[in-house]
Amino acid sequence: MKKGEKVLEIGTGSGYQTAVLLECGARVYSIERQKALYDKVKHMLPEMGYQPNLYYGDGYKGLPGFAPFDKIIVTCGATYVPEKLFEQLKPGGRMVIPVGEGDVQDMRLIIKTADGQPVEESHGKFKFVPMLGEREWK
Repeated sequence: MKKGEKVLEIGTGSGYQTAVLLECGARVYSIERQKALYDKVKHMLPEMGYQPNLYYGDGYKGLPGFAPFDKIIVTCGATYVPEKLFEQLKPGGRMVIPVGEGDVQDMRLIIKTADGQPVEESHGKFKFVPMLGEREWK
């Protein structure tokens, strides 16, 4: 990652990774679907001196109003690669996302080519909490 890159993080969680990305010089936009986590982190990170752009919402939708992003990192297991997230990557951008049904996901790196096509690489099996869509958490 290069300093100043715009990164979309799906799954703010405790805010640890958000803080690491900020320390690396990224401009971070992070979405959390767990209201209690979102409420805690939106106060905690600024108290620690961090200024991310935090949003409560559905990670499957991303943040189209702030796109395009240089990088997208998904920190929960998705059942598929959301087209809406891929659309929000800029050409040359990279997305890391664990994909799979059930308890185990395949870690994928997806690169958006200059002509807008995806190139996917698999990087092994991992276990993540599930990424839940709008119907599952409202």
